[in-house]
Amino acid sequence: MTISSGREGRHLLTDLFGCTHLDDLSLIEETMREATAAAGATLIGIHLHHFGDGQGVTGVALLAESHMSIHTWPEYGYAALDIFLCGMQHDIEAPRDLFASRLSAQKVSNRLISRGEMVDVPVTGLSR
Repeated sequence: MTISSGREGRHLLTDLFGCTHLDDLSLIEETMREATAAAGATLIGIHLHHFGDGQGVTGVALLAESHMSIHTWPEYGYAALDIFLCGMQHDIEAPRDLFASRLSAQKVSNRLISRGEMVDVPVTGLSR
């Protein structure tokens, strides 16, 4: 078995610090929808959970191209954003920038990981 190229993706892990509105479920949902469109991705569905008054939000947008997720901690002014998009034609930075702006992030830290780059590399040790 081999893993072949053609479906490469990028996985952007972003930490947002000094944020506001981290407990605003409707703002986060609206931003997730707009971020999906800004990336040029296709939204399949969104599932969000609010942990209660003054508490954080966790959620995921299922995309045809993979996913986007967010986890917020209002008590720390912190949000963890995860954007995974398959296909190089999508703008992976637009969702990050939109969330950073909407949540008034004072500091943004990123880690970009390439996914699926192994071209015709034998995969061994897999059991079926």
